[in-house]
Amino acid sequence: MNKKISRREFLVLSAKGVGVAIISSGLMGCDLLEGDSDINISFNHGVASGDPTQDAIILWTRISPEQDGNIKVTWQVATDEAFSNITHSGETLTNQERDYTVKIDAVNLHNDTQYFYRFMANGETSVVGKTQTLASGAIDSVNLAVMSCANFPAGFFNVYDLASNMEHIDVVLHLGDYIYEYARDEYASDHAAQYDREVLPAGELFTLADYRTRYAQYRTDPSLQKLHGKLPFITVWDDHEVANDTYKDGAENHNAQEGDFSIRKMAALQAYFEWLPIRPIAQDNEEEIYRSFQFGNLVDLHMLDTRVLARDKQLEYSDYINVDTGAFDAATFEAAISDPTRTMLGETQLNWLQNQLANSTGSWQLLGQQVLMGKMQLPAAVVLGQMSVTEFSELGALAVLAARADAGDPTLSDAEIQYLTENQKKLTAEKIAQLQLPFIPYNLDAWDGYAYEREVILQTAKAYNKNLVVIAGDTHNGWSSELVDSQQQTVGFEFATSSVTSPGLEYYLNISPEEMPATEQGITALIENLKYCNLQDRGFMLIKFTHTDVTSNWHYVDSIESQEYSELINRGAIAKVDIGQNTLKLS
Repeated sequence: MNKKISRREFLVLSAKGVGVAIISSGLMGCDLLEGDSDINISFNHGVASGDPTQDAIILWTRISPEQDGNIKVTWQVATDEAFSNITHSGETLTNQERDYTVKIDAVNLHNDTQYFYRFMANGETSVVGKTQTLASGAIDSVNLAVMSCANFPAGFFNVYDLASNMEHIDVVLHLGDYIYEYARDEYASDHAAQYDREVLPAGELFTLADYRTRYAQYRTDPSLQKLHGKLPFITVWDDHEVANDTYKDGAENHNAQEGDFSIRKMAALQAYFEWLPIRPIAQDNEEEIYRSFQFGNLVDLHMLDTRVLARDKQLEYSDYINVDTGAFDAATFEAAISDPTRTMLGETQLNWLQNQLANSTGSWQLLGQQVLMGKMQLPAAVVLGQMSVTEFSELGALAVLAARADAGDPTLSDAEIQYLTENQKKLTAEKIAQLQLPFIPYNLDAWDGYAYEREVILQTAKAYNKNLVVIAGDTHNGWSSELVDSQQQTVGFEFATSSVTSPGLEYYLNISPEEMPATEQGITALIENLKYCNLQDRGFMLIKFTHTDVTSNWHYVDSIESQEYSELINRGAIAKVDIGQNTLKLS
């Protein structure tokens, strides 16, 4: 007997890639809604579109009224910028309850079709936006711009502008940290006053009004408005949409004196759904955002929530260091990160992903998510701040020479013997002990801190013989890795984008520009299966899929300190994977 599907179940299935939730369609016949037509309004925050499917797309804008009231908003979709051929239209009301934002799910559209859209209210008309539905059936290529981590006071959003000036981009994938929650003069705000980019409100974000105000400020940025107005977005949140290092019931940047975390979290998520062109999986559900998109027969995109819904609290290295001796308990630490009960996705989302991978038929399976999945293990001495990368490399090479000399190696050259004689005093007992520590993850907030669940995903892709690609943000740096399972077999590939403005490892490790090339080379050499890293430039990735290969092209800007900028041609890189192969090629 066939089970009858409820309306709520239908909406959930629709948003997760099984169908389309119908909210609005066709041409309006007459005026049905009553609004306060005497209120002066403006469109200060541009327009946006998002979550495209083959026959539907979310359209977004916001009204800025001079006083509170109910504002009737008319929307139109056309096949031409002059709106001589309007195909869909309708009207809706907005008010203070939704922060005067407007979201329309325009449905019954044609697949693989470019549309133009606009909004009208109380005699005012918004700018015209451009968007595109997804293709169905056989297609040759897909081009995705991938970006994350835009801290408003850190600098200008030139990365958004660079992407908006490029042609042949189908969709923007934003992997989170769309806003930051910090107060004025906190994280990466050294020059905010000089840039005229001090955050609003001035304090840290806690309430719904706080988060709404911060989104409103971000959405006045001309570069962000430009990109939103040109291309559809598919988005997920990371931690800073709520608070730094968020997990399911807390965050590093939240303490007991700051109130109930769950109240803060739900306020943050409500503002996110109000201000982003994202389709809810069901009415009043603002916690679940994992969902799938199909780009013809070429790419199946599965957007994941690795942050808010189910993540267990991050491990901390300090819990595995003896307070008396300073010794690191590697065995206990290894058991903790391999604990099969630790979760990032949660059982429900993990089962959903496994089912999607099992049944998806695209040439490529793409996981859009926030944090690095590749195994990013560095010497414990480096991770724990006992040595720099360059010092570890130097002393490691020196220790090898010393071992060869102790063994009476006759092949030691005169130069090597002299170098050893001059520098052997650097090999103190303390340094030797540090060199002998194991390699450990440098970032326990990433998948390295949730190793068991990562292995389940890799084994699922392997079992179904899928061509797996993972994209990530969060770290503010560019990376590319081969994804290797517990049997040291390559199962997939990861491409990670740099940030829009947030500083990277050059900021956290205080690496000078002169030291950077050697540091990047040293990290790439030290981390097995890591093929590329960029630790100092702001930018985004442009990923192109075909039926024969996938190519990731990192694009960087030379400055975020001024709205005058150029693309950094000599710092870009291209990584390519041929379908069915286990090797990532870098150029």
